[in-house]
Amino acid sequence: MNGPARHGCIVYARDVKKLSKFYIQYFGMNTVRETPEFVALETEGFNLIVHVPPIESFETKFSTVKLFLTVASLDKARETIAAYGGSVMEGEWSNPVFKVCNVEDPEGNHIQIREFKS
Repeated sequence: MNGPARHGCIVYARDVKKLSKFYIQYFGMNTVRETPEFVALETEGFNLIVHVPPIESFETKFSTVKLFLTVASLDKARETIAAYGGSVMEGEWSNPVFKVCNVEDPEGNHIQIREFKS
């Protein structure tokens, strides 16, 4: 895999190393990148990011598993998400490679959408 994954799943864990070891040993995943905040794993094109939680204690609407998917434009996605029964959550974050925001599907599941920079 070259660069950050475009699609996959984020699993939040208080003990990133322990949970990563589980996925490596049980599912044969390979470590792609490791930082103090997360471990990126991969197997057969599937990407799994084991990440420390972004908040200290989980809120009632906090999900410990979150898909991440790439869109062409965050602005356009925000405009159309509601038309399909979803909602846009507050905030946007970026790094040198992509910017992200979070949305909810019609059932309230959180999805991180990513727009890669050209």
